[in-house]
Amino acid sequence: MEGGTAIDGLTACAIIAKAIGSAAALLAMGGPLFVIAFRQAPATVLQMARQIAVAAAMIGIAVLAVRFGIRAARISGMGFAGAVDPMMLGFVWDSPLGTAAIWRMAGYLCVLGLMMPKRGGVAVSLIGAGLLAVSYTRVGHALSDPQMLLSALLVVHLLAVALWVAALLPLRRAASVPAGAALLHNFGVLASVTVPVLIIAGLGFAWIMAGSLWALFGTAYGLMLLAKVALVSILLMLAALNKWRLVPALARGLPEADKALRRAITLEVAIVGLILLATATLTSVTTPPIHL
Repeated sequence: MEGGTAIDGLTACAIIAKAIGSAAALLAMGGPLFVIAFRQAPATVLQMARQIAVAAAMIGIAVLAVRFGIRAARISGMGFAGAVDPMMLGFVWDSPLGTAAIWRMAGYLCVLGLMMPKRGGVAVSLIGAGLLAVSYTRVGHALSDPQMLLSALLVVHLLAVALWVAALLPLRRAASVPAGAALLHNFGVLASVTVPVLIIAGLGFAWIMAGSLWALFGTAYGLMLLAKVALVSILLMLAALNKWRLVPALARGLPEADKALRRAITLEVAIVGLILLATATLTSVTTPPIHL
């Protein structure tokens, strides 16, 4: 297939590491956004959001080091031995991945501010969320032309996605607490605004990368993008089910409503994992049609 490359052992490791790194970044970005957007949420839910964001930041820092080694191994031609070769690691550091890593590391360290008991920690973590989003504009397809537009679309898309992804597990917890229905309803109201934004920004970025309708069906990039869109569509249908049926059922105190909602959110988490894996594959082994 035009625009695609074979997946060997190192490439598979790169895809998995990128997917895990993306999950960590989204959770770290979205945690502060969730905390500030839903300050009146139950204390246990907010505490969970903070803990997840901090853990994600720590994991993200570790994954950065792993990705550097994998990248060095891939470009060295030496196999896994290249992962610790100083010269190869230097090449990676001098590449856009090194620049992105600086922004991302600063972002993760700021997100750790959520461990601070005072409000200043939340403010610092919000700066971290912004730094993490910007880090993705320093590497990969966002460096294509028109760079400013692509960067803006990507930042908006990432922040909207991050809020949604980081909210999933805290919302699952909220389904089991007395005031949880109100939080779930408020999140649905906010999502009615943020979801269209993330869709528009994501489609705008993808359309620029694809360049034409034919490219969606005639290139490896286009087919992987369509697979990702299919997964996102399923995710949106689940979110609609939650908003229009399961959350109202929980608010009315219907039997088993909380269990049904938790199952639906668990399924959303699984689909998000598949989407991140598809995205990592898309950006690791395919070339956008505009670059062919």
